[in-house]
Amino acid sequence: MRLGTKSGVNENYHETPRKHPPIGLALGGGVARGWAHIGAIRALTEAGIRPDIIAGTSIGALVGAAYIAGQLDTIESWARSLTKRKMLNYMDIRWGGSGLMRGDRLAKVLRHYLGDINIEDLDRKFAAVACDLRTGYEVWLQNGPLVPALRASYALPGAFEPIKIDGRHMIDGALVNPVPVSTCRALGAHIVIAVSLNGDAFGPIGSSHDMDFDDKDEDAMDPFELAGRSLNKLRPDRLLLKSLLGGTKTKNGSPKLGSVLMGTLNIVMDRISRSRLAGDPPDVFVAPRIGHIGMAEFTRADELIERGYRAMQHEIPLIQSVIDVLSQLPSGEA
Repeated sequence: MRLGTKSGVNENYHETPRKHPPIGLALGGGVARGWAHIGAIRALTEAGIRPDIIAGTSIGALVGAAYIAGQLDTIESWARSLTKRKMLNYMDIRWGGSGLMRGDRLAKVLRHYLGDINIEDLDRKFAAVACDLRTGYEVWLQNGPLVPALRASYALPGAFEPIKIDGRHMIDGALVNPVPVSTCRALGAHIVIAVSLNGDAFGPIGSSHDMDFDDKDEDAMDPFELAGRSLNKLRPDRLLLKSLLGGTKTKNGSPKLGSVLMGTLNIVMDRISRSRLAGDPPDVFVAPRIGHIGMAEFTRADELIERGYRAMQHEIPLIQSVIDVLSQLPSGEA
């Protein structure tokens, strides 16, 4: 697999297989912050560590699936190319539906990169974590078409329509298991490396949930302003999107709808993650310092990938130590 030079990885490096207990990689949810997973995986690959099991929630499922399918390079290139204007093009508004966006345009991109592959055809164990809307049960999608499973895992309520799989309507798995350590263990992992995208969401760096539209270069210009140039006036769907993404505060100083929604998700994920990880901690916990990046800032892939890479690289000695210790245990004790 070609390694991306932008993350500082040696392109001439080749993975050297080693015998070790099954390694699981739990990739957490976090909307746009999920691009940090790309860098984290790059650092693992550089160190010759090849996870045997991958479980992902929301965007963690998307990046994890791209990695197993051999499409991490293409997903990374796409992520780095995103601009605010391009993001607007993926927002297919549906009035009167069960979500603000249908999600078909984004799904088309995923099908282009991942094709019609089934989960069971991947060369390693993989599970996308979703939530059954009717029962609230956590669901591990481990077979069937890959792209619908990913759509179900990142179907954030209110933003995307629920995805119907096997007669059940599925929504974002971050509502029940933001960092799926338990999933990796259930699938047979003896060593679990967890990557959380909200480890410092309420820490000293702070958190930002806005998309900065103050820059006036062509790519960074407010996409709603660009739309207005061609349409002379903003359509109702553009106005709605502007209320969601165009800044953090209203004229009277109250937080805008987008800030409230993303802030609420951030709180939910943080509290659930703390509870789940306390009961089932990973062997290695990786938390890139990305709390200052808003959960809707998809255009900051360069920084997110670099921070994810550095965070994982910092933990490589610990991971190697855990692998070495458990590899020496008699079979069945690891």
